[in-house]
Amino acid sequence: MKKFLRYISISHITATVTQRAHYQFSNEQISGFVNVLRKEFNDLSGIIVLATCNRTELYFESVNTSASAIRDFLLTFKGHQESSFGKNLFYLSDDTETTVNHLLEVSAGLESSVLGDAEIIHQIKKAHQFAVAHHMQGSLLERAIQAVFKCHKRISNETQFRDGTTSLAYKSLKIARDAFEKSTVKNKRILFVGAGDIVQQLFKYNSKFNFKNIYITNRTAQKAIDLSIKHHCKVYDWNKVLENKLGDFDVIISAVSNYQHLIKTIPATKQKVLLIDLTVQGSIDRALAHLEHIKFYDLDTISENLKEAKEKRFLAIDQVSEIIADELSEYCTWLHEAPLREVLHQYKIAITKEVNLYFEADKEAEEIKDITNQVMRKLMSNPEDLISCSKPDKLIAEQVSKFCVGYFI
Repeated sequence: MKKFLRYISISHITATVTQRAHYQFSNEQISGFVNVLRKEFNDLSGIIVLATCNRTELYFESVNTSASAIRDFLLTFKGHQESSFGKNLFYLSDDTETTVNHLLEVSAGLESSVLGDAEIIHQIKKAHQFAVAHHMQGSLLERAIQAVFKCHKRISNETQFRDGTTSLAYKSLKIARDAFEKSTVKNKRILFVGAGDIVQQLFKYNSKFNFKNIYITNRTAQKAIDLSIKHHCKVYDWNKVLENKLGDFDVIISAVSNYQHLIKTIPATKQKVLLIDLTVQGSIDRALAHLEHIKFYDLDTISENLKEAKEKRFLAIDQVSEIIADELSEYCTWLHEAPLREVLHQYKIAITKEVNLYFEADKEAEEIKDITNQVMRKLMSNPEDLISCSKPDKLIAEQVSKFCVGYFI
């Protein structure tokens, strides 16, 4: 019976952070959810669960189970079965082509809250690896994932869509990395000031930079403590920041709100100190930029760099869309040829059985394989032979005869 690749999606496009939080999954929870899902719907043959801070999506293969049925099951599983409003938070489709197109657009970063976000492809890779590890692959889904990876490679090589970054946090860490010698940069003492979204993004992106010596400080000490535990860093006393006792740090990145000129003095105890101010009001006094040992970046400086990256990405959207259309077309061609591949597969099985009659299967497996492949190539070179009752038998006898002649010479 014919299978379809389907999906359901709740994302930043359809729901608020609070609404999305009801449908989040950890890796541990995904495994349990999928096990229950498979027991409830026995025609599911491939499942990928993509769970990020901005989206929860399920891609799955089935013969009969619809996307709406999976959405309703998820609502029930998460305790929201009575919520008709919850149903409206989801995009879904039962059409294979529509599903693959959606997956390609998501993987390219066209659907991300930050246009062209490169993090999403890594998240899809992890979701795919999870599916493989738990034997949740399916032929339609596997082919779609191959298209995703090919599409990603083409976008990176053929467009400027991946050039630069549009994240303040990522750009700040990149500036820090580039400011010091490669051999010493990992161990530089870095202070994050604040505990809001930007600081949390700094920790998130540090997985790519791997700075080892990070401190965090915040006027609400508990928030700093919580983040330090979560991200395995140290807490720096807020009162010392108020007193500007900051001489031990090589890099200070401030994202604390409503504190103009919080940092006014930096002792010249280091040959170079990098200051990055990510606040609108200016939590680091700009006068420090004139000191010889200070390298200073503010929001305007970094935003200007990000603006250029954003402009490049917007200009590349049409190219990205064309690449997606190409890969989708190739997928659809593969999909439409599936019945023919199945016929040929069954035909090959039948040919193999016929060839087996001439040999000892346990001793001459390679010969059987070679002759079967030669017969199939000849049949496919002339499709009319495929529907002839006698032609395959003649070809088999001919190829076996050639083998025997060669064997005894």
